Amino acid sequence: MTTPGSRRQLSTADERRRTVLRTAISAFADRGYFGTTTTDVAHRAGISQAYLYRLFPDKEALFTAVVEHCFALVRESLGDGAAAACGSSPEAVLDAMGDAYARLIADRDLLLLQLHAQCAAASQPAIGETVRAGYARLVEYVRGVCGAADADVQRFFATGMLCHLVAALDAGRIDAPWALTLSDGLRHY
Repeated sequence: MTTPGSRRQLSTADERRRTVLRTAISAFADRGYFGTTTTDVAHRAGISQAYLYRLFPDKEALFTAVVEHCFALVRESLGDGAAAACGSSPEAVLDAMGDAYARLIADRDLLLLQLHAQCAAASQPAIGETVRAGYARLVEYVRGVCGAADADVQRFFATGMLCHLVAALDAGRIDAPWALTLSDGLRHY
């Protein structure tokens, strides 16, 4: 409700676009690229489907924008981790970034969106290009910020992929030999 002398501030297209990106993470996390409709995303964002199409020309453009947004969140998290490292050795920086990433993927929607994006990348060229470009930027960022050898950077990302699997299966909460083997030594939040 507005008061006399005040004016209601309307959302700009850029603000609405950012809101849609945040909202679309959970929509695509629930049912993936193939199972989610633009109607689902528009409904969750509280806008019409027609307005969604003014912001994003099609579902593929929307999904690739969501994936890019997700990569930006991951990059920000890794940067926060690097800044909080208890030392400047490559191992200390990688460990701090790994901890920050483990905290980030405790957000199940973000985790699931990443998994869906990797699956869709296998058959959708534009999504594949977006995922490849996102990982290329992350690998170069990690390499540059920590100064680790390529084998250590590879191990860092391999551990991240294992974290995805363990978190998606909730294996950290399963008391069975296979789950204990996979989750041993991994951080979970």
